[in-house]
Amino acid sequence: MTDDGSAPTAERPLTGDPVDTRPRLPYGSWPSPIRIDDLLGDTVRLGEPWIDGDETYWIEGRPAEAGRSVLVRRAVDGTLTDMTPAPFDVRSRVHEYGGGSYTVAGGTVVFSNRTDGRLYRLDPGVVEPQPITPEGPYRYADLRFDPGRRRFLAVREDHN
Repeated sequence: MTDDGSAPTAERPLTGDPVDTRPRLPYGSWPSPIRIDDLLGDTVRLGEPWIDGDETYWIEGRPAEAGRSVLVRRAVDGTLTDMTPAPFDVRSRVHEYGGGSYTVAGGTVVFSNRTDGRLYRLDPGVVEPQPITPEGPYRYADLRFDPGRRRFLAVREDHN
């Protein structure tokens, strides 16, 4: 109840409640504290998290590197390492919208490189990724490791 015993309203709030003095605006016309630059500016995008043993991996889309997608590893001690050196761009264009662009098994990384569409392998302790698919009109995505047959699997799209 209010001080005069009537039911509370916006004009007569409960005793001790603050009065909302903000202007009332039509739906969709409120000023936003989020600016378009906050959404589209130099914000690093994170995606495709993956766990392999005690290590965590993810993709960082980096505006400062022309939007290049870098595979990052967090070791058990918290150390962060960029796994894919420039100019490698860990992305897939399968179905034109992408798909899973990498996988990790036992520390071995297999990833799709957006610029040439090929798959690359990066073994523990190796700095330079090695191509494992031929040049050609193919794109790869949704990579997985098949432990029973000890092989990597992927969706392959033919652009002949």
